[in-house]
Amino acid sequence: MTLGQRFARLVTNAVVRQPAAWRLFRGPFRRQFDRLAPSWEGRRRPDSLVPFERGLDALPQPPTRVLDLGTGTGIGARIVAERFPDAEVVGVDLADAMVDEARRVTPSSLGDRVCYEVADAARLPFDDGAFDLVTLANMIPFFDELARVVAPGGRVVIAFSGGPGTPIYVPADRLRRQLARRGFDDFDEVAAARGSALVARKRESD
Repeated sequence: MTLGQRFARLVTNAVVRQPAAWRLFRGPFRRQFDRLAPSWEGRRRPDSLVPFERGLDALPQPPTRVLDLGTGTGIGARIVAERFPDAEVVGVDLADAMVDEARRVTPSSLGDRVCYEVADAARLPFDDGAFDLVTLANMIPFFDELARVVAPGGRVVIAFSGGPGTPIYVPADRLRRQLARRGFDDFDEVAAARGSALVARKRESD
């Protein structure tokens, strides 16, 4: 791993263990991805989004309100919008430069259904239960906020392009434990290409 990749792994491990640690890492993490934004599209391997797409394949019904967390240059948001033509998609990223690039590369044909916002995934500017699908591709999961914005009966898709070799990576058993504690069930783990995806459903209110 490069120095930047090792930093991403260190931050991921620290924040998943202790979410309060994020306040120490937020600024350096944002600056790292601001610097990477101009070259980010060219860094992606051809099979990087295969696990993400296989996770979407596992959804039992098409979503209508989707949040793509850590959207980067918007590839996940664009894939979702192209796959589900009735869905409105919001892509969120901490790095301003990533969001600027996402807006630049998103085709006008998707412009009425895809929008991007600069926001911190640890403190999202959305109402409780605002989305029936939340997606993460190579993104640190902030479990409390993730659970808050998913509607009852909604789903999450969490994908890692290179499995345990992904700089930002959380093992499936840890994902399951953390999501189960926050009201998720109906887990489906998918292996594809070099990576994996986990799909889970938020239980309906009793």
